Amino acid sequence: MIGWAVATGGISLESVLMFALTFAWTPPHFWSLALFVKTDYADAKVPMLTVTHGRDATRKHIFVYTLALAIVSLALGLTSIGGPSYMAVALVLNALFIRGAWGILKRRDADSEADAHLAERRFFKLSLAYLFLHFGALLVEATLAPWGLGGW
Repeated sequence: MIGWAVATGGISLESVLMFALTFAWTPPHFWSLALFVKTDYADAKVPMLTVTHGRDATRKHIFVYTLALAIVSLALGLTSIGGPSYMAVALVLNALFIRGAWGILKRRDADSEADAHLAERRFFKLSLAYLFLHFGALLVEATLAPWGLGGW
């Protein structure tokens, strides 16, 4: 938001939504990591949600934050910096992310232990691509805009 304010002279809906995208992405990203590293946060005395409220609560929070994240990312696609390329990427990524969060929500500790936290690891890796690809799609829209090919 600071960069946007410096470049444009103010704060806009677009900058707020880009900040909100990163802000809403952060909890599911780190909570999925906390689910598969098991006791690392507890051993280090870091009060991660898995430590303070348990693994089931963490799974529920991941799902809820993922839904909020999807709303923010789709709203960003409807702004002046969004467009068809961004929206296509956002729809696919959100479908994958919600599916992954739903899979984690339905798991229990025994499920995770049985397959070495495979779903949690997959979701964490997807979260890395998720944010990168969203901002990459915004870059594509910005690159196409001068030729009248990007944006709505």
